Amino acid sequence: MPDPGLNELRLDARVAELLPLRRTPAGVPIASCVLAHESKQVEAGLTRDVSVEVQAVAVGDLASVLAAAKPGAAVRLSGFLAARSLRSRSPVLHLNTIEFLEGN
Repeated sequence: MPDPGLNELRLDARVAELLPLRRTPAGVPIASCVLAHESKQVEAGLTRDVSVEVQAVAVGDLASVLAAAKPGAAVRLSGFLAARSLRSRSPVLHLNTIEFLEGN
């Protein structure tokens, strides 16, 4: 049985949109972006083209890493999903790691 607390997402994507770096009232840096992923996946024995955009956020030291990315940059990311807010239950990927892939 899977761990009921497991919440990890790993994704190769491109930075589709990058919002300006901002700070919380306590001064903690926050960077937000939209990630675009495209791949071929196998489902029920058939190959399927997959395309999705995901909202993502980096907090603290990682925010400056994300803020330095250029739109179109290829990245490998990991993090966890959380609701955008108490009012909006839409998922946002909270980043734990960012790796820039070659070819940017």
